[in-house]
Amino acid sequence: MDKKLRDVLLSMQKEDQKTLQELINIGELGTVEYHPKIKEVHERNNKRIKEIIGQHGWPGISLVGKEAAEAAWLVVQHAVLDTVFMESCLALLTEAVKRGEAEGSHFAYLQDRVLTMSGRPQIYGTQHHIDENGTAFPLPIENPVEVDNLRREIGLGTLDEATARIQERENAIRRNRKANQAVER
Repeated sequence: MDKKLRDVLLSMQKEDQKTLQELINIGELGTVEYHPKIKEVHERNNKRIKEIIGQHGWPGISLVGKEAAEAAWLVVQHAVLDTVFMESCLALLTEAVKRGEAEGSHFAYLQDRVLTMSGRPQIYGTQHHIDENGTAFPLPIENPVEVDNLRREIGLGTLDEATARIQERENAIRRNRKANQAVER
């Protein structure tokens, strides 16, 4: 295992998640299209993950351990500034899943993210939108009748469970935003 690379990936994930949580806590997540604080983190992480993948290929479990392999996926999942790069990672991640070097659910999330960002229906129902009233709903799904079976095969819970989890998170974000606005007055 490459412990140095493992530490780099975990550090990237930690910064991403810490910044995201800070924006949630202060009620700023979702107040602008792409918050500058998280965009800055994503730009820095995008540059570094491209270097890592260019040098090592997909950083799988045997190279960096399970936690850091998940961190690599998260960083690529958040590489929304470069969808061409995200799409190029799909083939690498597919092979990593086949070799047991990555989780199938990571592939599902990245596949759906790439599809929805290009205006196509998703397969696994991992990507959601929040409407102006704060209601979470899945973006269009290619085969809604089979989506729960597909999700189960790849290691995910039901679409209803995912939507409920996303709704709970959105409700917390809105509560924090409201509380912070009340404090500012």
